[in-house]
Amino acid sequence: MGLVEELEPESVRRGRAKPMSGVMKRMGMIFRAKANKALDRAEDPRETLDYSYQKQLELLQKVRRGVADVATSRKRLELQLNQLQGQSAKLEDQGRKALALGREDLAREALSRRAALQQQVSDLETQHQTLQGEEEKLTLAAQRLQAKVDAFRTKKETIKATYTAAQAQTRIGEAFSGISEEMGDVGLAIQRAEDKTAQLQARAGAIDELLASGALDDPSGMAKDDIAAELDRISGGTDVELELQRMKAELAGGSGASQQAIEGGTEQDAAHRQQTGRPNFDKQ
Repeated sequence: MGLVEELEPESVRRGRAKPMSGVMKRMGMIFRAKANKALDRAEDPRETLDYSYQKQLELLQKVRRGVADVATSRKRLELQLNQLQGQSAKLEDQGRKALALGREDLAREALSRRAALQQQVSDLETQHQTLQGEEEKLTLAAQRLQAKVDAFRTKKETIKATYTAAQAQTRIGEAFSGISEEMGDVGLAIQRAEDKTAQLQARAGAIDELLASGALDDPSGMAKDDIAAELDRISGGTDVELELQRMKAELAGGSGASQQAIEGGTEQDAAHRQQTGRPNFDKQ
């Protein structure tokens, strides 16, 4: 910490730290909000229900395992009780026989051991009753849990079927209305194709109009203006007339008429050269 910062009051340093703390809190809130939205969008209720059902099955399995452990302990106590009760009966019989033989000391020892065994039997019987009660409670709890798990499974499958049907119906509705993402992309593609087609048609029409008006030159030399087209039409009509005259002269057998038609054609050729500046090749 520098000298200036050491000389600053604590309140000034706290006041400077508050805006940064507020910014961090706001950033944390925004991050949590966006993360929550992303999780909500990625969450599938059907998967969540299946996961919950799996957890309930695991819990039910643990309860059943607990019931089995308690039953095992109860059975082990029962075996010990049977063994101790057998030993107690044997000691009692031995004491009776010893007393019959006049061995009171042996009879007293046998009865003392039997009394100790009886105390153990009493303790084991108490534990046995406790375990039996616990076993009954766990068995009842397992049965109730099994019923809840079965009911949850039925409800889960119903919700999943309803959700799947609603999802399919929504997709079909979006497809018919054209608001789904896929149909929206198709609609945009069709719109772009129509716009490009209209643009190309407009460009082609504009070029045709410019070529027809003579505003654009045809590099191939095939385009003609109105005057050239009219001259070609007149020249074509003259050639047809000359051809008719020649055929008439041939049919009439008059060489003079044929010669006149030829001379007339020569004069027409000369007139065509004067008007267009080039020979009349259409006649040939």
